[in-house]
Amino acid sequence: MKRSFHLAQRSKTSASSRLGRGRAIALVLTTLVSSAYAQDLRQIYEAAKANDATIRASRASVQGERERISQAQAQRLPNISLSVGRNYNDLTSHTRDVLGRPSTAQNTYYSSNQSLTVRQPIYRPFLTATLRQAQAQVADAEATLEKDEQSLAMKVGEAYFDALLAEDQLDLIRAQKATYNAQLDASRKRLAAGYGVRTDIDEAQAQLDMTLARELEARQNVDYTRRRLEVMTGGAISVLAKLDILKFSPLPPTPDSVDAWTQRAEESSPELQSLRAQFDAAGAEIERAKSGHKPTLDAVAQWSRSNSDSVTSVNSRYDNKIVGLQLTVPLYGGGYVSSTVRQAVAIQERAREMLEAVRRDLGVRIHREFRAVTEGVLKIRALEQAVVSAEQAVLSNRKSLAAGSRTMLDVLNAEQQKTLSQRDLAQARYLYLVARMRLQALAGEDREATVNEASSWLAQQTADKPE
Repeated sequence: MKRSFHLAQRSKTSASSRLGRGRAIALVLTTLVSSAYAQDLRQIYEAAKANDATIRASRASVQGERERISQAQAQRLPNISLSVGRNYNDLTSHTRDVLGRPSTAQNTYYSSNQSLTVRQPIYRPFLTATLRQAQAQVADAEATLEKDEQSLAMKVGEAYFDALLAEDQLDLIRAQKATYNAQLDASRKRLAAGYGVRTDIDEAQAQLDMTLARELEARQNVDYTRRRLEVMTGGAISVLAKLDILKFSPLPPTPDSVDAWTQRAEESSPELQSLRAQFDAAGAEIERAKSGHKPTLDAVAQWSRSNSDSVTSVNSRYDNKIVGLQLTVPLYGGGYVSSTVRQAVAIQERAREMLEAVRRDLGVRIHREFRAVTEGVLKIRALEQAVVSAEQAVLSNRKSLAAGSRTMLDVLNAEQQKTLSQRDLAQARYLYLVARMRLQALAGEDREATVNEASSWLAQQTADKPE
């Protein structure tokens, strides 16, 4: 029996170890698969949406505000209450007889009562206004949630493209450093061969030293932009999917009219929808306040029973049934209702002015982003040509240097101009993408479609180990 027990134990331990190894292998494979591809904008946005505390707070706010509708509807339904009581009574009576002699009698007994009341509101303007206000408050909370999610998509998009720009700048500086190293090495060889000058070496070395300083700054910027994304997502960022130049095709906004975009924003902007809901809620508050001057009418049905046992009444019971209407008419409240009406009117006026101010500001922001998208297309095309020209200038200066008509400084300046043109082109592309996302967000476009569109221009490349 002992031997069988030990064999069973070893078999169980072996099975557990195999299960543990299986889980470990599955975990490793999952990690390898998840890290096989670079993370794109869509994945970063989903992670940030799940991690963002502001979004979670807005969702909780929506859930809480939705309960206001249930509470307002509940007040319009019948109210049923039951009251039950049982009392112990100690009765002491003091009397005098015909001769004036005092006498005292003491009696103890129990009494009880039961009451069932049903009240159905028939006319209560206050409850109707409360329901309308609750619906407006829910609409405000839902629009605020949509605005927060749009804002998060914009923050993630800006941080993502800032990170890509930082990586592109670092890559350009590394390429420039490699070029300067090659030029420095070539200058030294020419000087050793007897047909070079010391000035070429010094100029190449100066440019290389400056590039090393810029590389350090670029590395720090890469770390900073990645840290921003990691804070948003709540996890580590491995490799970001870069912009696919072959798929990227900047186009002007559709429709190609700033007035059409402004009209679309006034109809669908979650920011304006939130303020309109606040205005409606303020109007319902005015109705609530004015209902303080109006009467209320309820239907009431009540059944009550009382039992008592005393010296004069033994085992007595009273049953009472009531069915009727109860009308309540307010006569005078000291000016309280009038004051609340004036306060509600002032709050609604504030909501109206805020709505108008934001509507005007939204038009300005739409115009700014519309121009940024429209001009971004032209700027990208111009910078693409500038990069081609800068590359040709580098080739021409190198050939002229070999022919003796140009100096090393001319070649270095051409290289620097090419790098600046490439940097400006990369920056223009990312600014165009961010402006396009902002324009669509301000107009109330579907944020999921906006993120998917921007993410579709990214290359799904295999993730390499970052340096």
